[in-house]
Amino acid sequence: QVQLVESGGGLVQPGGSLRLSCAASGSIFTIKAVGWYRQAPGKQRELVATITTSTGSINYADSVKGRFTISRDNAKNTVYLQINSLKPGDTAVYYCNAELEYYSGSNFRRDDYWGQGTQVTVSS
Repeated sequence: QVQLVESGGGLVQPGGSLRLSCAASGSIFTIKAVGWYRQAPGKQRELVATITTSTGSINYADSVKGRFTISRDNAKNTVYLQINSLKPGDTAVYYCNAELEYYSGSNFRRDDYWGQGTQVTVSS
């Protein structure tokens, strides 16, 4: 069974850092692309960073450029989001969405998966 799990969130003071992880498990062939999203209370879900495995293309929302870094570890089927210089406005639940290629029995499949989210709270 394929799963996508985020981790690494927590309570941090303004100016601090966190590294979020998005790990895919199961019979994964490859992670094609990953997007990190965040959703603050009462707000729409916002795309903050993307990485495409095949091309190495990386993109960031203007609101996080220079502070967020997305990276991947293919051997671990994991994508990371390094967040520096955290601000109270970064407080949100952070989700990853991944396009995965995997095996289901003998069938080769490609589907989108969402993780359950990890809470990031920035407060003094």
